Amino acid sequence: MNNIKKRRDVPFNDIKRRYTSIKGEIDTAIQRVLSKGWFILGSEVKEFEAAFAEYLGAKYAVAVGSGTEALHLALIACDLKPGDEVITVPNTAIPTISAISFAQLKPVFVDIDPDTYCMNVELIEEKINQRTRAIIPVHLYGNACDMEDLMSIAKKYGLQVIEDACQAHGAYYKGKRLGTFGHFGCFSFYPTKNLGAFGDGGMVVTNDVKNANKINLLRNYGQVKRYYHEIKGFNSRLDEIQAAILNVQLPYLDTWNKRRREIASLYRKLIYHPQIVLPPEQADVYQIYHLFIIRCVKRDRLRTFLSNNGIGTEIHYPVPCHLQNAYKDLGYSISNYPITEGIVAEILSLPMYPELIEEEIQYVADVMNRFDLDDPITL
Repeated sequence: MNNIKKRRDVPFNDIKRRYTSIKGEIDTAIQRVLSKGWFILGSEVKEFEAAFAEYLGAKYAVAVGSGTEALHLALIACDLKPGDEVITVPNTAIPTISAISFAQLKPVFVDIDPDTYCMNVELIEEKINQRTRAIIPVHLYGNACDMEDLMSIAKKYGLQVIEDACQAHGAYYKGKRLGTFGHFGCFSFYPTKNLGAFGDGGMVVTNDVKNANKINLLRNYGQVKRYYHEIKGFNSRLDEIQAAILNVQLPYLDTWNKRRREIASLYRKLIYHPQIVLPPEQADVYQIYHLFIIRCVKRDRLRTFLSNNGIGTEIHYPVPCHLQNAYKDLGYSISNYPITEGIVAEILSLPMYPELIEEEIQYVADVMNRFDLDDPITL
């Protein structure tokens, strides 16, 4: 322990630090909404929709209740039939698959790229059949799927593309913001996201006015005006308080993302343990490190070692979607997706948020570098 500084606690995430850093602006925004007395689909939501669309370079943005509902409503807007197939990946948060289920569609998985942890686009065509109607690429951890080749495949087969950009707020692929390549782009504003509300929230973006109008109807009971319902819809609306909070935070997003990239660079510089695999930088991608994922063959032992030294970690995600009990009916088993299954046994998410200070980053690196597979799990 001679080269380890005094033990300190480094939480995996600390949302309170974000609030504290802009407390005055947040409190003012919330009070503004309370004073107006208008809490659903008001001026704050309209302002945020316009600002977020402009930020992404998209024509339209429609705020909804969550990232899951963004995906669900986008699928409904594609006018698919029950039982139609949607190609996606097993290495994702379960809400990606939940949205497909909500729309009465069937998820069909392709394995992932071992470097990016995102969809291996080269495997898509072998999964396409007469029931295939859409593709949901997941820009996991703030990284990017190969959208250029994916869009070419989608165009060739006439498939809808719905980008799951719920972890990719502000990330670029070949100079263009993620979420703007497909027919729809879906975002989550869950509190831990790079752009997070203080509750649930989501957004659907599109460059097609018909798609935008359809989402607008679907999110609010299918109403064209109050009490007049054109289609069967849902209740999925971002509330005014959350929109006001997001309006405050959006101007900070690029700065926060830049800081995340700086932290990632520091981790790469400071962590040199030979048995720890660090995430590579992908060419043509401006990755925004929603999560910083490392790999270790003794992941669980390493996680205990870090926890015993005050460092919080998480696993995103320990059970791939095709092996979840909820989706036994799909008929998948172990070894169906070997890249995904191998990676989920090794991945570990380190603390990653803009408010981390240099001493905390150095401490995490120092502790990790002392990890020895043959030593006891405490320093």
